[in-house]
Amino acid sequence: MIELSRKQDGSQDTAAFARDVADGLSQQQKTLPSRYFYDGAGSRLFQQIMDLPEYYLTRSEFEVLTNNRQTMAEHFAREGFFHLIDLGAGDALKTKILLRELARQQSVFDYVPVDISGDAMLELSSSLQEELPEVKVEAVVGEYFQALEWLQEHKAERKVVLFLGSNIGNFEYQESLEFLGSVRSYLQAGDRLLMGVDLRKNPDVILNAYDDAAGVTAAFNLNLLHRINRELGGDFKVEQFCHHAIYNPLEGVMRSFLVSKVEQQVQIRETGKTFSFEAWEAIHTENSHKYTLRQVEELGSACGFKVETVFYDSQRGFADVLFTVS
Repeated sequence: MIELSRKQDGSQDTAAFARDVADGLSQQQKTLPSRYFYDGAGSRLFQQIMDLPEYYLTRSEFEVLTNNRQTMAEHFAREGFFHLIDLGAGDALKTKILLRELARQQSVFDYVPVDISGDAMLELSSSLQEELPEVKVEAVVGEYFQALEWLQEHKAERKVVLFLGSNIGNFEYQESLEFLGSVRSYLQAGDRLLMGVDLRKNPDVILNAYDDAAGVTAAFNLNLLHRINRELGGDFKVEQFCHHAIYNPLEGVMRSFLVSKVEQQVQIRETGKTFSFEAWEAIHTENSHKYTLRQVEELGSACGFKVETVFYDSQRGFADVLFTVS
């Protein structure tokens, strides 16, 4: 396993968290970074979200990968050996669909999962050794672009990059351009990118996925305040906030908020600050962009990618788009 991240001690992590929270809550339109959703409690809640009947995204991509795994594997392996680079691999539950098919076809490749979590990469490497011992695995612990830079320097062969799970939707448009442009800068002609994209659909279906009847998504959003209390010495009265989600079909953006039910002040010890909230003032916590296929094609084209083929679920509401470097 390749370790690219410089290990931080807890005080550095806490300082960065405190700084980001203070910056966000000091804005005229208050915000909190969505990357802090995923502490232990948040990760467990998100696992529950993925099992909800309203949350179609995970099931849809599983369907796309399962139904198209043979064709995808053939596209990947067409020109011989390649590195399969999985950005944000986590437990690689969806990627394993492709790995099993590539192994079945006896494709010549190695698998390079990339994740910021060293523990996750150790667990994944161990599980793959048991489940697919024939697949060569070299996990990389670090940020995406650290890993791509290291791969560019040490692994010159052809690359197929996976960016699954509609994670591109968490970026604003300009951020998407910058992200994909950076990915492209580490690739060569003949390399490929398979990217998961949630497509525009019935607005009610989208809204329900982010505001489920059981209130699990609300608990996931509110856990961010619990985390601030636990880790930064905050005194949020969490019951005085509520989850609110809205979908704008004109822009194709799902937005999530935490809304203060009353006028109140919150002190956060690690920031050294007190923050005032008006009654019904909102904290913006997350965006999730939904795309048309034309927007996806234009986004790829602007960053030096050309659509090779598009794989859909049966409802044509989710797509894994295979790009080639143009």
